Amino acid sequence: QVQLVESGGGLVQAGGSLRLACAAPARAYGTYHMGWFRQVPGKEREFVAVITWSGDGTVYADSVKGRFAISRDNAKNTVYLQMNSLKPEDTAVYYCAAKQFWDRGHMTESDAYDYWGQGAQVTVSS
Repeated sequence: QVQLVESGGGLVQAGGSLRLACAAPARAYGTYHMGWFRQVPGKEREFVAVITWSGDGTVYADSVKGRFAISRDNAKNTVYLQMNSLKPEDTAVYYCAAKQFWDRGHMTESDAYDYWGQGAQVTVSS
């Protein structure tokens, strides 16, 4: 079992920025591709971004492209989601997720991931 721990959520005004962090155990971190998803009540979990285990590849949802940036610091076993130019529609619980094998065409699907964090609330006020 891989325990993922998110931090950095909070309340911010529209146009502001937040950075989320997701820490993973060292024994597994380096071999996993890491993703971020978000969910609002009554809706399905939505893909936000994913980064390869080596950090040399990223994929973003169209809704966040150009505003959000995913990165990883392998020395700290931590993945980040830098969120800029936030909009009220970005309000959600954000989850990080880990997947051991790159599955082309399925990395945007929540069912494809092996492990999940507990979630961090992000609220953007207008």
